Amino acid sequence: MSPKFHWSKTTLLFGGLAVWGLLLVSCISVDRTVVVPPHIAGAKYVGSKACAQCHGDQVDHFAGSTHSRLALTGADPKVGDTGCEACHGPGSLHVAAGGGPGSIINPRKSPETCFQCHLEKRGEMSLPHTHPVLAGRVSCVDCHDVHKGNSVRGGGAALAASTETCIRCHTQQAGPFVYQHGAIREEGCTACHNPHGSVNDKMLVARDANLCLRCHLADLAPGFNLGGYSSGGAHANALGSRLSEGACWSAGCHEDVHGSNVNASLRP
Repeated sequence: MSPKFHWSKTTLLFGGLAVWGLLLVSCISVDRTVVVPPHIAGAKYVGSKACAQCHGDQVDHFAGSTHSRLALTGADPKVGDTGCEACHGPGSLHVAAGGGPGSIINPRKSPETCFQCHLEKRGEMSLPHTHPVLAGRVSCVDCHDVHKGNSVRGGGAALAASTETCIRCHTQQAGPFVYQHGAIREEGCTACHNPHGSVNDKMLVARDANLCLRCHLADLAPGFNLGGYSSGGAHANALGSRLSEGACWSAGCHEDVHGSNVNASLRP
């Protein structure tokens, strides 16, 4: 008969520590996303330290950014960290040229570098209504600072940052307003718009009155019905069936959707 094995306190302690160590190592190893960098013929990896000699402003904050978790396939481990080259390609020719143009990949000039990871965004930008990124009139980095934080340009908090990013171009919607649309205050512009693209006009996330009803369904008076407006409430009496043919912001109603200085219901 084979002897029975007894679990001692020491065995359990060291066994538990070993399992915890394996879990910790596995978490650290999957914290970085392995990518294939852009190809530059004849160029080799030089490491991020070489980039920092000229691009200190970008490298100083990069360690805290979401893109710092990128790792490369096929990079020479002797060169050390190659986070910069994950998006810009191997940098030896760029260094040899003293930083000359054309010797490194510049995502500002071509979104295809970003699409290598963000493939779903390329699909959204191919929809009927989108920012003209594929046409070259807008760049991904106009809205995203890939070297800092969560890559959204603007203020500190994510919501403030995303809203500030939009109003850099869309100044008429910035306000300030006496009565601000709560959706913008609480969720930002993306409460109603998909900035990467949509099948709906103005890149709206839903069409016509359905957009507003995503938040305001509980605000409707009893008996309110989009199809027939059978009874009750100012909406049914004033609009009849017109709302079923248009949107809440049409027919002279809630036209000031971003905010108003005269009416809390965002009416003109």
